[in-house]
Amino acid sequence: MRLSRSVFSYKEKLKDDKSIEIVLKELANKHKRYGFKKLFHKIRKLGFMWNHKRVYRVYCSLKLNLKCKPKKRLPVRNKVELVQPKNINEIWSLDYMSDTLINGRKFRTANIIDDCNREALGIKVSNSLPSRQVIQFLDNVALSKGYPSAIRLDNGPENIAKTMKEWAKSHNIKLLYIQPGKPAQNGYIERFNRTYREEVLNMYLFRNIQEVQEITDQWMLEYNTERPHYSLGNLTPQEFLRK
Repeated sequence: MRLSRSVFSYKEKLKDDKSIEIVLKELANKHKRYGFKKLFHKIRKLGFMWNHKRVYRVYCSLKLNLKCKPKKRLPVRNKVELVQPKNINEIWSLDYMSDTLINGRKFRTANIIDDCNREALGIKVSNSLPSRQVIQFLDNVALSKGYPSAIRLDNGPENIAKTMKEWAKSHNIKLLYIQPGKPAQNGYIERFNRTYREEVLNMYLFRNIQEVQEITDQWMLEYNTERPHYSLGNLTPQEFLRK
């Protein structure tokens, strides 16, 4: 084969990387959010002079690379002026909140109000709220209230999901996305969330999801029929609607 004897018998001499593995594991365990560059500088400060290519090869073989979640590219969101609608079911506002039970388990709530009279149309309490569960919740609200012409909401994963957009299109509902980082553009529901936080979530210790939902439903009834609203001329949402 015209191959020299020295080349044919050559065996690659691999360096022992055990010491590098030990140092990398100790540093990565201590600094869990450090990437390769920070870990490498820490190694140099400790006095080790290993080549950065060699250290990076060991770093990758140990699978210490940090997982970076790519940022979703959102379409351009135009500012939508926050104006009180003249009729109910013109615009609903949707937003989410979170809290914990006494056992430390987290739960979330999906809150929806009518911008016209600030009526609390519904609050769904659950351990998680994927887009399909949110859509089912909106359909249940619409059974008694009817579907709105538009819904104002933020750019959360549940709201920008394909299933949410398809559902809105099937019911001729316009989704009014606020600009990222501009919660004031959804001010009505943000003010509602503050009240719900102060009068319910911060007021009780909850043992389970069912208890949260029961207390929330009782509070919504009082909110809609008894609690006066300064922005409505000190009328309740139901009184404002009748007037």
